[in-house]
Amino acid sequence: MENLNQAPEQNARDIIDRQLTAAGWAVQKKSAINWHVSAGIAVTHYPMKDGTEADYVLFVDRKPIGIIEAKREEEGHHLSAVEDQSSGYAASKLKHLNNNPLPFVYESTGVLTHFTDYRDPKPRSRPVFTFHRPGRGRRRECWLHRLSHRD
Repeated sequence: MENLNQAPEQNARDIIDRQLTAAGWAVQKKSAINWHVSAGIAVTHYPMKDGTEADYVLFVDRKPIGIIEAKREEEGHHLSAVEDQSSGYAASKLKHLNNNPLPFVYESTGVLTHFTDYRDPKPRSRPVFTFHRPGRGRRRECWLHRLSHRD
């Protein structure tokens, strides 16, 4: 449900938070991460070393694997235009970590979501119906977990 007193970007984040939770992610703030809650943690407003901030950074087993760039619903028909921004975040270093580029990138309004796997030889954005599951329980059988732990 949309809150008319919130900015459109916050409405999108509220929807994305609910979708991530439904997919098995624990949505947490950077200031209060509990790694024991879930194999998959989505950290909001994660700082980058260059001083910018990613809307969400996705971690599986404490390893950063992807980002989500949240946009207000009105920008849904322009999601492909923000791919450069989100791929830039994925290629950046996260603050406090010495990470490799993050392979999984989403752009989402909460209504429309695009996904790119940068491990693909010819990466391209594709619409998806929901966020991928991080792999609770039988994690080794989850494709997202297997891909994020591949050499």
